Amino acid sequence: MSANHATRNITLTKVRQLDLSATTPGRPLHLSAASGLACLNSFNYVVADDELHLGVFRANSSEPGHLIQLFEGELPACKVDRKKQKADFEALTLLPSYGEYPYGALLAFGSGSRPNRRLGALLGLDAQGAVRRSPQVVDCSPILASLDGEFPALNIEGAVVSGAELRLFQRGNQRHSKNAIIRFQLSTFLDALSSEQTAAITPLAINTFDLGQIEGIPLCFTDAAALPDGKMVFTAVAENTDDNYNDGACAGAALGIVDNELQCLYRLEQPYKVEGVNARVEGDVIRLLLVTDADDFEIPAALFSAVIRQ
Repeated sequence: MSANHATRNITLTKVRQLDLSATTPGRPLHLSAASGLACLNSFNYVVADDELHLGVFRANSSEPGHLIQLFEGELPACKVDRKKQKADFEALTLLPSYGEYPYGALLAFGSGSRPNRRLGALLGLDAQGAVRRSPQVVDCSPILASLDGEFPALNIEGAVVSGAELRLFQRGNQRHSKNAIIRFQLSTFLDALSSEQTAAITPLAINTFDLGQIEGIPLCFTDAAALPDGKMVFTAVAENTDDNYNDGACAGAALGIVDNELQCLYRLEQPYKVEGVNARVEGDVIRLLLVTDADDFEIPAALFSAVIRQ
């Protein structure tokens, strides 16, 4: 890991497996590739990059969760075919009240790494934070079009609402190790989503980051969550792959805090491939929930907790 930032190890505590009461044909009774997390009141919402569904889990409960279908159709059971056809949901964020969503909405976002991975799904919420209406499919291609010239391999892994901005987290890899935070005006982003045909928009700024390495493999963003002061907590993993499509072994993982610059970086004691994070601040303590992706549909994704003391 880079020596430019003071580091210490952080331990994850397992809260539960992401078991399901029912699942899609040919799949086990759990989510296996959790890639985005949003927590609201008594609900923990999880997207998985190899499903067309949103997982819904009650907070502070070990009861199995259930699925909400985001897109019509079914994915093939075969891993190779499934990978080709999946929507690759990698980001999940809570949007504030706007337009026809008086209590806000969840936005599930594709990675953008392939043309079929540029769709999103909007789910309106009620006053208690429960999903209250059927998903609305949105084509995010126009939003992402302006980014294709910025990165040789687009791979959006996180989306965060912070103040008046919507920030997307671009994940690098071994060949193209540049990580970036892409900042959009939130009102412009919401207007683009609300138009009958999603409008093209230009980012306010793109900030790039070097997160260091583990065993010679670059650490790259996998998700982020907003903090009240405008900073963000992020997760990152050192995955042994040189593109934005194929998976690789995970050499290690880290948490950090970032704004315009990298503030701090903490290595995880266990090399879990963490791909989703939620943050809650209590005094000088940041309490985190995180979800994992083992890149194996037989291995259940899990929910973990961790603490950062500021």
